[in-house]
Amino acid sequence: MVDVSRALANIAKAIVDDPDQVNVIVKEETESQIILELVVAPDDMGKVIGKQGRIAKAIRQLLKTASTSLNKKVTVDIR
Repeated sequence: MVDVSRALANIAKAIVDDPDQVNVIVKEETESQIILELVVAPDDMGKVIGKQGRIAKAIRQLLKTASTSLNKKVTVDIR
């Protein structure tokens, strides 16, 4: 089984300059949906979002693909 919160944390830690500041919070988990909140250092926010949101979209797409085996929709909020 895929642990999407751990996957999100690993992806974010690989991108940012300060991986110790990366925190993933499971805000809500139901039978059909998981809402995750990614918290990074303010200086790393631009690296996680990327130009025109491309990195954020890619992260969301990776988690969407990884969560298909769970039959759940994954939503990622970046703070």
